Amino acid sequence: MTVEFKDENEVLAVARASTGRRILGLTSLGLLGVLLIYIAFVRPPSLGWQVFLIALGAGALWLTDRMRRSTASWIELTPTELRDGDGTVIARVADIQTMDRGVFAFKPSNGFLLKTAGASQDAPRAWRPGLWWRTGRRIGIGGMTPGSQTKFMSEVLSAMMATRGPHQ
Repeated sequence: MTVEFKDENEVLAVARASTGRRILGLTSLGLLGVLLIYIAFVRPPSLGWQVFLIALGAGALWLTDRMRRSTASWIELTPTELRDGDGTVIARVADIQTMDRGVFAFKPSNGFLLKTAGASQDAPRAWRPGLWWRTGRRIGIGGMTPGSQTKFMSEVLSAMMATRGPHQ
C-alpha cells in the first residue's frame, strides 16, 4: 500500500526550538563565554592559559551566535523531503533507510537518528546547533525541539517509510 499526496510541498510536520530551551541554552552558553574571558583578564594565569581561556570564551560566544541563528529556524517534513526552514534539504524521504528513536541511540535530545542510502552520502556535512546535524549517511534531528513535535514527525516519517512500495 502506498500513500499518494496531492501536493508534494505540503508540510506534514514541523519541529521548532522551544522558547524556554532556547533561552536557557543561549544564556548558559553565552554566560560561559563571558565568564571565561572575564577570568582570563581579572585573574590572569600564565600567558598560555590566558590565551586558552580567551580562545575558549570566544569559541563559546561564537557558538552562542551560531545556535541563536539556527534555532530561529525550524524543520519541516514534506511528502518528499525533510528540510530546514531556509529550504536546505536535510534528507530526501526516499533515501531514508532506517530510523532510530531508542533510548541508547546516539541522537540529539528529544530527537531521532536517520540513516540514509548511499545516494545521500554525497550530501555535505552540516550542523545547525539545537536543531539537526548531518555527517555522512547519519542525520540527527532534535536538540532544543520539544519531544512532542519530534515524536510526531518521527511517527509520520515512520508511517511513510512503512507504506513505501517494494521498489523503494
